[in-house]
Amino acid sequence: MSLESVRAFFAEKAPDIAVIESPLSSATVELAAKAYGVAPGRIAKTLSVRIGERVVLIVTSGTSRMDNRKLKGLCGAKPKMLAVEEIAEITGHEVGGVSPFGLKSPLPIYCDVSLKAFDEVVPAAGSTHSALRIAPSRLADLVGAKWVDVCNDPP
Repeated sequence: MSLESVRAFFAEKAPDIAVIESPLSSATVELAAKAYGVAPGRIAKTLSVRIGERVVLIVTSGTSRMDNRKLKGLCGAKPKMLAVEEIAEITGHEVGGVSPFGLKSPLPIYCDVSLKAFDEVVPAAGSTHSALRIAPSRLADLVGAKWVDVCNDPP
């Protein structure tokens, strides 16, 4: 169902963008980079985070690490990653395929500035075997994301 919701999102809002499927799993940044032939930094990972009573999605470069202090400063409460069993229930996407597109219900979405280092990124498309290629600015525009600085660069 999740892959279909992402396809439906693009059919309505950006029919020029194609979802790509791979026989290889893309459930982790490293696997996704191999499956789609890109550097790990170009993988746009979507993190599901609870901040107080709110759930938000944060899309970051695959090699960036979320900085809890930065996120707490931005949102005013301590962030906590969603439990695995909550992710599909809230987003409609399975773990390893969480995407900012085709969500079960609207959620606030933030794009970390780490994505701006790339002309094209590869976010998941609702399953562990699907993704798409998109410019970070278009990704943010399509989902109404706010740009934030909540990550640290890789060591």
